[in-house]
Order: sequence, then structure tokens, then C-alpha cells
Amino acid sequence: MHASRERNAGLALALASAFAFGGSGVAAKPLIEAGLDPLHTVWLRVAGAALVMLPIAWRHRDLLTRRPALLAGFGMLAVAGVQACYFAAISRIPVGVALLIEYLGPALLLLWVRFVQRRPVTRAAVVGVVLAVGGLACVVEVWSGLGFDPIGVLLALGAACCQVGYFVLAGHGADGDDAADPLGVIAYGLLIGALVLTAVARPWEADWRVLGGGAEVAGTAVPAVLLVGWIVLVATVVAYVTGVVSVRRLSPQVAGVVASLEAVVATVLAWVLLREHLSAPQIVGGAVVLVGAFIAQSSTPVAASTPVAASTPVAASTPVAASGPVAGGAGVVTGAAEGDLAAERATV
Repeated sequence: MHASRERNAGLALALASAFAFGGSGVAAKPLIEAGLDPLHTVWLRVAGAALVMLPIAWRHRDLLTRRPALLAGFGMLAVAGVQACYFAAISRIPVGVALLIEYLGPALLLLWVRFVQRRPVTRAAVVGVVLAVGGLACVVEVWSGLGFDPIGVLLALGAACCQVGYFVLAGHGADGDDAADPLGVIAYGLLIGALVLTAVARPWEADWRVLGGGAEVAGTAVPAVLLVGWIVLVATVVAYVTGVVSVRRLSPQVAGVVASLEAVVATVLAWVLLREHLSAPQIVGGAVVLVGAFIAQSSTPVAASTPVAASTPVAASTPVAASGPVAGGAGVVTGAAEGDLAAERATV
């Protein structure tokens, strides 16, 4: 009975995380269209969330001396890189399309494992990659000479590549007895990401007068500060924390399946609130991307004694890093048994 309650609570938290991450794009895009630069928008998101997470960072301040390289890489790639590329992408292409492209992250991670780490992968994982790439071709309508802004598509692919760095770094965070607490990694990732974005975005040059006005959502003027509050508190802090806690209560495979709803939520919200309608081939392609990502994520190594890597190996009992980035995107990564790389998307 207790196990059933734990599972139900975990599922509820995973759903909350997916919905929270999925709503980031539809809150950010109106701010961008109202005149706020994409980089300044993502700076607001990351810096605001870092401020909220300061007490947790202080609690885990020993990580600064124990795992400085992990925190630096996580902040630059998993936070600053993913968020900046994603927000820049949605300023040029539809929110749903950008998120679906970012969902190539698990497939790209598989290529990293196979060709950089030179480790074998499961056949199911390869099938997942092929499906994800084929679905992406439908989403961007390659037969019509790329139906969306090529720069926007490249930026979304950049977010997917940064997501790979997130997975790899998070896997290193679980190694050995010096495992990094997931909440501490999130808190310092946000702080370091905010510092990096401050240097790049130069927020003192932003037109902050936009925040005193409104932004149009579904034909209605909404105060800009409310949208900022949403992307900071809900789409970042709540999304990250609920994602981490959900994986503590669920297996990473189950959490990853639930996280696939993020792309669906983002696409539906963009359709309803931002009038970003997708064609039938794009909807089918998006479904194929999600199926491919699910297969690649849920494929499991055959045995610990014969390592076969996939984008989500067998999980150990202790999660090591948290929702990523994405998007939006968000994911939860858990440690693999006997030092194997662990990466589990629980979202962007």
C-alpha cells in the first residue's frame, strides 16, 4: 500500500514537472514579441530562478570545492546553453517545433555513447534514433526546402546538443562516493548559468520598460510581470524540483515516459494561446519524434557485466542531476549501476 502511494505521488509530481516545463515557451514568446530580446528573457528566467534557489546553494556550498568542473559545465551547457538556444529558437520558429527538435537530444546522446565513448548500443535505441530523425524531417518539412527559418532550426538543434552535454555531465555527477546532490547541482547550475548569461546578454542594455506593460496572449493583454513570474517560479523552479523528486519515487524509465508529455503540452498550449497551428504531416512527425525519443530512452542494457549503452541505462537508487533544460526542456538524470553513464529525460 505504501509503495502504491509513493508511485502515485511520483506520477503526480512527474506530470506537474512536464506541464510546468511545457508552459515555458508560451509565456516567454509573448515577452519576446513585445520587444524583450530572447537572451534578456532567458537571463530573467535563469537569474530569477537562481535567486530563489540561493538557500539550497548555500546548504550545498561544499560542492564548489568538491565538484567545481561539474558545476561549471552544468551551468554553461545544461542551463545557459540549452535555455539561450531554445529561447532564441522560439523567437524564429513555433514553440512546438523548437521543442520537438530539442527532443533529438536523447538520440544525439546515443551517438555520443557509440562513437565518442565507443560503447555498443542496443538495437532498440538505434531504432529510436532513426524514428526521431525521420519524424524531425516531417516536422520541419524538408520536402518543401525547410518549412521554417533555418537559423531557428539550427538554434533548436543547438539546444539539443547542449542537452547532450547536460546528460553526460549529469552522469559524471553520480560517479563514485563523491556523488553530487541533485538539488545542489541544480542550484549552482542556475547560479553559474546566470553569471554566464549576464556576460553574454548584458542585461543592463535591455529595454526593461517592456515589463511595465503588457504582452498579448490569446488576443488578451497580460501584464508582462505575470509572465516573468510564471517562467521563473513555475516553468523553472517548480519544474526542476518536481522533476527531481518524481524520479526519487519512480523508476527513470517511467519518469521519462511521463516527461514526453512536455512536448505535447507545449504544442497544444502554443496552438491554443499563440495560434501556432501545425499541419497534419507536422503533427504526425511530432508524434514519431516522441515515439523515437521514448524508445531510445527506455531501451535498457542487457546486463551490468556486459555494458551495452543506451540513452537511458539501468538506474541506481540515487538520482544525481535534475531537469534540464530545455526548454524548455527539462529532464531528470539518474546514476547508472557500476559507473555506467546514466541519462534519463524527464521533461524540456
